[in-house]
Amino acid sequence: MATHTDQTPPHDPRDETAPPVPTNAVGMAPVFTDPLWRIPVRLNPVEVELLRTAPLRRLHFVAHGGASTISTLQSYTRLEHSLGVLALVAHFRPEDELLRAAALLHDIGHLPLSHTVEGVGGLDHHAIGSQLLRAEPIRSVLAGHGIDAGSVAEVLGGQPLSPLLGRPGLMNLDHLDSYVRSGRAAGRLDDDPAALLARLTLNDSVVSADREAAAVLVALVRAEAQLHTSWDNVGPVSVVRRLAARLLDSGALTPARLARMTDAELWSAFDSCEATRAESGMLRYEPHRLRVTVGHADGDGTGWGYALRKIYCSAPLVRGRRLDESVPELAADLDALRLLPTEFRVRWS
Repeated sequence: MATHTDQTPPHDPRDETAPPVPTNAVGMAPVFTDPLWRIPVRLNPVEVELLRTAPLRRLHFVAHGGASTISTLQSYTRLEHSLGVLALVAHFRPEDELLRAAALLHDIGHLPLSHTVEGVGGLDHHAIGSQLLRAEPIRSVLAGHGIDAGSVAEVLGGQPLSPLLGRPGLMNLDHLDSYVRSGRAAGRLDDDPAALLARLTLNDSVVSADREAAAVLVALVRAEAQLHTSWDNVGPVSVVRRLAARLLDSGALTPARLARMTDAELWSAFDSCEATRAESGMLRYEPHRLRVTVGHADGDGTGWGYALRKIYCSAPLVRGRRLDESVPELAADLDALRLLPTEFRVRWS
């Protein structure tokens, strides 16, 4: 009588795990599908390796919307946006490995809470990003795949002209993802982003649309500018900038340490410092107490001033022609953004 001698344990399906989901942001799945644009991107080996480096992983813990995440639902991260820009480059220029790497790396210099603390302590995310490109581990990862870090830096510096930067005042792929992603998060976008994308092209590295799609994009640009000049942004951002400056002045942090923090680490630093602890708690749990007025001073002279660094405004082309030539009324809508206030006074009630 035959006996069974195979000692292999019986297969137990409970030992198996499901494969990584299509939106996996660590390069575990061979194809990443951006959930906004629904573009499937077959990741190159260099992109997989970059996604596993500390500078890229850190962006998963930095809010794209900065301090306005306190008062809105703009909770998506810098990494989510960077992957979105990669997806757009892969859609329009799938074989351009240098441009794809630049898309993935274009925001690595961002500070905690993104633009919120830009300039505090003299910090500049562009300069920091350029340094990180040429430092470890990014430099070696790029070099290992035949990509020169200096060439990536040149692309991100606008030389040569690329869809990541385009031309001043005109919409590039970085702007496109920011406006559409913000609009979807805020409930301002009724159009399907994938259907909108099908109506867009690149013309000399600038986003070009048909008339109807251009109107959608202009509405998103206007809404974003209005968000930046609203209480939701001005109040929280002005407080965080004050707190960050106070941390540096107290000696609790150096600018270099601040620059590489995640959002959570910055909030922890606020909570750990006597000079910032109380106001940090007020901002997170009582933001409704903030009062924002337009101008340099309010009635009783209390509070502090805050000035917007810039109002972001970039126009798409319409079938390859500038907006002011093709649809003057849309160009006028963007020109009107110059009338938005940029000087504010903020105080606690």
